[in-house]
Amino acid sequence: MTKVDKAPRNHKTEGAYVKKGLILVHTGAGKGKSTAAFGTALRAVGRGWKVAVVQFIKGKWKTGEAEAAKKYFGKSMEFFPMGDGFTWETKNFKQDVQKAQEAWKRCVKFLHDKEHALVIFDEINYVLKYNFLDVKEVLRELKKKPPMKHVILTGGGVPEELIEIADLVTEMKCIKHPYQKGIKAQPGIEY
Repeated sequence: MTKVDKAPRNHKTEGAYVKKGLILVHTGAGKGKSTAAFGTALRAVGRGWKVAVVQFIKGKWKTGEAEAAKKYFGKSMEFFPMGDGFTWETKNFKQDVQKAQEAWKRCVKFLHDKEHALVIFDEINYVLKYNFLDVKEVLRELKKKPPMKHVILTGGGVPEELIEIADLVTEMKCIKHPYQKGIKAQPGIEY
């Protein structure tokens, strides 16, 4: 049997190379939005960048990514869990809004500092979807970010306005999930 080469051998370059700070969005109903962001964070630290991660919602969880950052990366990758947990745990809209506002203030600080090359606003899309933050305020600050600052926004239900200003939008699609078989979130895999 003769094998046929199906690999692409030609590559068309699209225009001139431009270097700029990117706005990346990871959204969708599938698993992997935060995981993709943390993979980029690992890559950035490997390049000598400083990374700041503000986590909306996951505040009470002891996550593997935050523990690894503390244990192995020190000031190179800093985590700030700011939420009180999932909305079905808090059951308090006013408290959720207050926590989201506090987390957003931290995000704005990191967005405009000169120290961090990459900032991750983990699960911010959910708090926008739930009306805990004003999307116009988030857009306003993103548009004022330093030219070389990279930003990743994660969470399902991303507002269309964020999609419009983003440089990259990836939608995670769930094909199959262990939760559908009654298997709960597991440390080291989901958190």
